[in-house]
Amino acid sequence: MNRIAVYPGSFDPITMGHVDIINRVSPLYSEIVILVAQSSQKQSMFDAQERKELIEKSLSHLKNVRVDFFEGLTVDYMKKNKAQVIIRGLRAVVDFEYELTMAQINKKIAPEIETLLMFASPEFYYISSRGVKELAVNGGDLKGFVPDVVKEAIIKKLKK
Repeated sequence: MNRIAVYPGSFDPITMGHVDIINRVSPLYSEIVILVAQSSQKQSMFDAQERKELIEKSLSHLKNVRVDFFEGLTVDYMKKNKAQVIIRGLRAVVDFEYELTMAQINKKIAPEIETLLMFASPEFYYISSRGVKELAVNGGDLKGFVPDVVKEAIIKKLKK
């Protein structure tokens, strides 16, 4: 059976926490779709195409992962693409409350779709895209926070 999971998010930028979760969930499904959210309301460091390319480079070692874009409800994308599971990463209790609410909303509007909540590994528990951007803007070392290709892209972006 072709089991498709979707990991939605802004991934601005993809962090080692995201990579950790994707590495761990990849063996469980036939295909993992990293769904890059496109929102005109959010100020992003990287545009959607740049994020897609950084994700593809960061995950090139995983053959069952692809990256796609979508604006709208994740469950609508999933129905259209015959996906069964939404993957969401958790770092803290605050994440849990938000993700539980979203999972219940999704279950109400699409009962056939499940949500899998995965805890970040302890060594990545504290990493967030927002924190990475703040660290970068203030000249902090990004080693261990993001894949090397992302670190290089952030440095290049900030020099502009």
